[in-house]
Amino acid sequence: METIVFLDRDTLDAELRRPAFAHRWVDYGATRPEEVVERLGEATVAVVNKVALGADALARLPRLRLVAVAATGTDNVDLDFCRERGITVSNVRGYAVRTLPEHVLMLMLALRRNLLAYREDVRRGEWERAERFCLLTHEVRDLRGSTLGVVGYGALGRAVAELGRALGMNVLVAEHRGAGRTREGRVEFGECLRASDVVTLHAPLTEETRGLIGRAELSLMKPSAILINCARGGVVDEPALAEALVGGRIAGAGLDVLSVEPPRAGADGGRNPLLALDLPNLIVTPHVAWASREAMQALADQLVANIEAFVEKNSPEFGA
Repeated sequence: METIVFLDRDTLDAELRRPAFAHRWVDYGATRPEEVVERLGEATVAVVNKVALGADALARLPRLRLVAVAATGTDNVDLDFCRERGITVSNVRGYAVRTLPEHVLMLMLALRRNLLAYREDVRRGEWERAERFCLLTHEVRDLRGSTLGVVGYGALGRAVAELGRALGMNVLVAEHRGAGRTREGRVEFGECLRASDVVTLHAPLTEETRGLIGRAELSLMKPSAILINCARGGVVDEPALAEALVGGRIAGAGLDVLSVEPPRAGADGGRNPLLALDLPNLIVTPHVAWASREAMQALADQLVANIEAFVEKNSPEFGA
């Protein structure tokens, strides 16, 4: 009988049906790093969303055969160690293919139309004191006719591009940074940044993509351009982005992810440099682009299906 342990069940607000095989299922709402090994001691299947499973912990879990990640990103799991030990790692894909692009669109519209700045003007009574029927204190730009640069062209990047085209945007797909050649249908990475009015990031966090958008890349963007990051926080150099926003080198940014989540203050008491800013052209949401009710349920269903597929493939040897 398989023992399945979900270490951070509270991160998934959806119904989880039980797998169609003999098993024991244990849920923990949240798990601290020092609790991982004890809680997974008898587990053959570990289910995690954001709990880190490093080599030190994995090496002390001889019964573990599957890490089922309740997300698309697997940067919280030591994949090299799992590969060496024969531990399978599965993830969930495609579940956010509608909800995350809608969140990206929301951020694009809010920033291009200066929604937060106008909301603040109304709150301060500026409209009540205006001489005309409308208050035109900030630039309003349409998405139609503008250029959308997509960095990372997997399922999510493609879905965002589809929305952009439906709105009449010109869509550019960036080639990998530093690529030796530019594939058909793509544009060179730097040229994509230079030509786009909106740059949206959908690349996974790897050693190659960490800090993908830094000072040099931000300097390539138009002063009128905005940056959207609903991928992973580490893809963006956050101090460099803060400097670019304060210095007016780009027009705005919309982020659903940060490099450290939740964004605790550091040992020196300092905050994430983006959260220290109070700007109407910066929108930060707390990693919720993926989290519509519909998307969560699709994730939960696929998560269990992944576990069932693994057990079926490896039965009867699995867990022996």
